[in-house]
Amino acid sequence: MGKRKTQRKNATMLDSDDDNSSVSSSSTMRSDRMSVSASEEAEFNKDSLLDEAVDALYEKRGSTREKALAVIIEAFNSNLQQGQQFVERKFATLLHQCLNSIKKGSSKEITLASHTIGLLALTVGPGDNAREILEESMIPLSQAFKSGSDPSKTASLLECMAVITFVGGNDPEETEKSMQIMWQLVHPKLGSNVVAVKPSAAVITAVVSAWSFLLTTMDGWRLSPKLWQESITYLSSLLDKDDRSARIAAGEALAVIFEMGSLEKFAAETKGFSDGSVSEGNKSKEGFSYIQGLKGKILNQVRDLSVEAGGKGSAKKDLNNQRNLFKDVLEFLEDGYSPNTSMKIGGDLLQTSSWSQLIQLNFLRCFLAGGFTKHMQENEFLQGIFGFTPNKRNLLGSEHMSYGEKRMYKSPNSALNKARTQLLNKQRMLSAVRVSDLCLQTDY
Repeated sequence: MGKRKTQRKNATMLDSDDDNSSVSSSSTMRSDRMSVSASEEAEFNKDSLLDEAVDALYEKRGSTREKALAVIIEAFNSNLQQGQQFVERKFATLLHQCLNSIKKGSSKEITLASHTIGLLALTVGPGDNAREILEESMIPLSQAFKSGSDPSKTASLLECMAVITFVGGNDPEETEKSMQIMWQLVHPKLGSNVVAVKPSAAVITAVVSAWSFLLTTMDGWRLSPKLWQESITYLSSLLDKDDRSARIAAGEALAVIFEMGSLEKFAAETKGFSDGSVSEGNKSKEGFSYIQGLKGKILNQVRDLSVEAGGKGSAKKDLNNQRNLFKDVLEFLEDGYSPNTSMKIGGDLLQTSSWSQLIQLNFLRCFLAGGFTKHMQENEFLQGIFGFTPNKRNLLGSEHMSYGEKRMYKSPNSALNKARTQLLNKQRMLSAVRVSDLCLQTDY
């Protein structure tokens, strides 16, 4: 018990200034509880819960750290603004404790910690903090791939690497490096003393999905012809596999490659490369013929998968998803039409008109899960990626405020907040009066 108390004390001391200000704020808010709205009290309680969760990451018991990470994930998914404010105080502490969990934790803890780091990157958005996340995380993530073979852990690590590279990567070399690390999981470089371990279908699907997600940000010309030939050949082979999720992931990756024009670029490079010798000329012709043959093969595979009949034990929903995807891919390959999709988010319409956008949307939607809608409504970085502008109907026109202005507005000592508290009190007393009329009467 003595050690645990010491750990809790040390955890508090690491951010003593922040904790003291939090305590001071707590005292102020509690002394004036009668004038503070219930929503504000709930928000304060959530802040306290997040502080406790971060402190719990110092505990020795793994199950305690796992519960704390789950609390942090839920908080970041449910209240983006609260998450941004919390990160301003505890960014470094949270990042490094999550990295410690990845280095030393169980598979479950690694899964939760890597997901938390990905959420942290999306919450802070592009900038110095995102750069720090990428730089500090790459080595621990790469090493974690080598420890154990739990598919869910590997998938979470892949998603984390993809997201932090997507947000924090400033140049194509960093993105290509992450893509190469991912690719090594399905195509390892074998030495004389290395035995190849066949990856599971779940790992293959996760690798291809994360790799495709990052590919959408790349210029196809930057990747070497050798890499293109290896990746396209491998993806084509996945279309013949039994696992439907792997086939779908491969189909999406190939659609992005064709949309980028990368196969045609690769074929043109192969055809045009020659040093003038007869042997080199023959090699370039053989390479060009191979690429053209591969393109024809992929077209036939896509056509077959778009009309595949269900086999024994085949889930109807999965089969329909496959058919629909490959019908879209086939239409794109034959006629050049990219799929146009739309979905409603809180009454607003989010639309995509390219394979790259669709792959990005599907990946982030899967990663954020229950927090997707909240992030799309409040996360300016994601809104910019998809050109999505939600209609905001906030009190006192806060949709026009900067993030800093919103923080001032939320401060319990700000004039704006005092005015809002008075307004809320009047609303309780005059519940029969319309809110809009009240705002006009009390507007300063």
